[in-house]
Amino acid sequence: MDRLDPDLRIDIRGRVRDHGARQLAIARLSAPQDWQGALRRALAEERRPRPMFASSSDVRLFLESFAVFFTATMMFLL
Repeated sequence: MDRLDPDLRIDIRGRVRDHGARQLAIARLSAPQDWQGALRRALAEERRPRPMFASSSDVRLFLESFAVFFTATMMFLL
């Protein structure tokens, strides 16, 4: 049992190749018909400039971090 039987070898390369082919078929089936247009629209949306404070959570995070910094500075100066 120390040596593997040569007839029982597993073809790893074939399995990886088959898996890749299945993944490609799944990707092609799930992609929209106009995938290039969808990609262009997504990239344009991502690249569009946004305001500095786009949401209230950004403002809240800024104010909380400023409060922590201010408090730490005052404690250090006292």
